[in-house]
Amino acid sequence: MRYSVLAGRLLYSLIFVMASLGHFSQGTINYAAAHGVPFATVAVPVSGILSLLGGLSVALGYKAKWGAGLLALFLIPVTVMLHNFWAIQDPVTAQMHQVMFMKNVSMLGGALLIFNFGSGPLSLDAWQRVRTAQPVQGREKVAA
Repeated sequence: MRYSVLAGRLLYSLIFVMASLGHFSQGTINYAAAHGVPFATVAVPVSGILSLLGGLSVALGYKAKWGAGLLALFLIPVTVMLHNFWAIQDPVTAQMHQVMFMKNVSMLGGALLIFNFGSGPLSLDAWQRVRTAQPVQGREKVAA
């Protein structure tokens, strides 16, 4: 079970880390602006930073609850603004955006699970908890 949580975190975060790099390209900024994203020149790179930091945090299991929160903060506006299939007239395009919308909703569900349960046993968070819980030899407090 320990390894499945680690594998799940790594696989889950991969899409966020890989996609984040594209958020700094002019093409992605133009695409978002064409879809009505306000202040796209600022919003798109900021979303790339949220995606990158959140994805790395979850992958490494370091402050994973905060990282999952960043991913949720990224996913909510992106899902609603860029995949609003209900407003698209062309049925093929609307269907594609509905699939993308549902993909993002499922990833939001994953982020909320990590936000609630944390990063699991094989993570930097778990390592840090164990490390700080054990007294350093030679520094134990002596009862007076």
